[in-house]
Amino acid sequence: MNDKFISLVSGIIFGIGLVISGMTNPEKVIGFLSITHNWDASLVFVMGGAILAFTPFFFLLKNKEVSGLGNRVELPTKQQMDKKLVIGASLFGVGWGLVGLCPGPAISALAVFDPIVIIFLISMAIGVLINTNILK
Repeated sequence: MNDKFISLVSGIIFGIGLVISGMTNPEKVIGFLSITHNWDASLVFVMGGAILAFTPFFFLLKNKEVSGLGNRVELPTKQQMDKKLVIGASLFGVGWGLVGLCPGPAISALAVFDPIVIIFLISMAIGVLINTNILK
């Protein structure tokens, strides 16, 4: 089977899951992140379910060099936290908390043509370009 087709189907399933779970709804995400004010814990089950679904496959693949599709399995080897990781994670967390969107759900939310989502994705693309062309 074609790798691109499998990637397309996987992406569609992932996007549908994000929409069904509410991860593309910024209000729901902010309700989850706002633990001191009307906390919405439902996304804990979404994230927990994702971890439970992924974990067996991780352990099946972590010692293999090639996936079932013949692609090279590449896992991170770096085990130390560095300044770039801390700064990047902090920026990601602040952005997620302020807007209620992160990259995957924002791309899935493009289907509704919300101006906030479009502004978020343009801003994210600018950040990627800055990181790729200036900070490296």
